Amino acid sequence: MTTETETTQTPTAVPAAKRPRRRALVVGAIAAPLALGAAGLSLAQPAAVAPTPVAPVAVSALASSAATAVKGEVAEIYGNKFVLQDATGRALVETGREGEGATLVTKGEAVTVQGRFEKGFLRAATITCADGRVVVLGPAGGPRPGGLDWAKDKVGLGPTIDVPALTARVEAAGYSDVRVIKRGPRHLDVAARGADGRERELHVGFDGQVREKRTF
Repeated sequence: MTTETETTQTPTAVPAAKRPRRRALVVGAIAAPLALGAAGLSLAQPAAVAPTPVAPVAVSALASSAATAVKGEVAEIYGNKFVLQDATGRALVETGREGEGATLVTKGEAVTVQGRFEKGFLRAATITCADGRVVVLGPAGGPRPGGLDWAKDKVGLGPTIDVPALTARVEAAGYSDVRVIKRGPRHLDVAARGADGRERELHVGFDGQVREKRTF
């Protein structure tokens, strides 16, 4: 009876004792640099990628695009949407969650809106207010919080993003009018025109690989 009891207890006791230690080592390896950064030591920020500024077009000239801009006056506000008006017409602008309080802009204010125009809506990515303040809307892009890529970014071990070099790779692939939209986990989302003049949205990996996502 004694032998059977020892045989039964030994295999269950050993893994139970080891598992917490392994988890603690993994969590500690990631948490330690973050804790140091929080204490005031050098903690690198994620590699930020700003959208390429786009010259505004007239409201009447708006066409389907992943990255376009218009400038005008706020004519009406409806919750997280507002009507932008210039001398040529009106456009409905969506601002997403950030605009739900209807406080991003004021009626009569002159603003420049950059974003995606599709199906009659301009989905704002940035709003430049009359005082020069730039409001960035939507997700910032990059790795999702909590993952390994995110942790690497936080401690300065993330990828080096050479936007000019990646733009050159896109142009070498036969595209023009290249505009960076935002950063993904390991790529850039880019708007560009193909050889046929039609706009594409591209997936540009940090390794330089270019892939078409959609055509407008």
